[in-house]
Amino acid sequence: MKSAADAAKERAGRRAAEYVKDGMRVGLGTGSTVHFSILALGERKPDITCVATSERTHELALRLGLAVLPPDEVGSLDVAIDGADEVDRELNLVKGGGGAHLREKIVAAMAARFIVVVDESKLVEQLGAFGLPLEVLPFAPGVVAERVRALGASGVVAREALSDNGNLLMDADFGRIAEPDRLARELACVPGLVEHGIFPAAMVERVVVAGVDAVRELERT
Repeated sequence: MKSAADAAKERAGRRAAEYVKDGMRVGLGTGSTVHFSILALGERKPDITCVATSERTHELALRLGLAVLPPDEVGSLDVAIDGADEVDRELNLVKGGGGAHLREKIVAAMAARFIVVVDESKLVEQLGAFGLPLEVLPFAPGVVAERVRALGASGVVAREALSDNGNLLMDADFGRIAEPDRLARELACVPGLVEHGIFPAAMVERVVVAGVDAVRELERT
């Protein structure tokens, strides 16, 4: 039997899928809530071309009969739908719990509209409690971790799994992140740090939120 939380996620995921129309080029994200968006598209089978943010999403979309192409063959996207691990009041995001944040950021940046779908437990006052995912080149991970600690992280922990790109995955503990834009810029300057999990609000059009009783939408002002 489906839990109330899963039922709420399904409602939100299906709501987000309604933004996809025939003829669109669509970015498909990774995560437990956007999973339902992909299922809804697989049931409806609109005439769309998709780009997937992970191997897992790629396999699911193909299995459902959706057309999936590499990013370079598509070039740009009309809309991307993805999840998030944290969403603050300004709609800044932390993503990368599943280790796909590099591909997710590429796909989000390709899209004219970026729609995020989450359950309400992901809404926070400030980012940071989840931890900040990092994708790091295997050449000098200790050097990268030291640079990240110098920016204020109290700890940097490596995961056992690699990213779909063959890089290392790490999680940095910055505590509460008061200035996501500033930290994002600083992390982007660390050599060997391929990508971090801060997605600035400027990338986001709206967030579709799964509540137990209703689905609501938060739009960036």
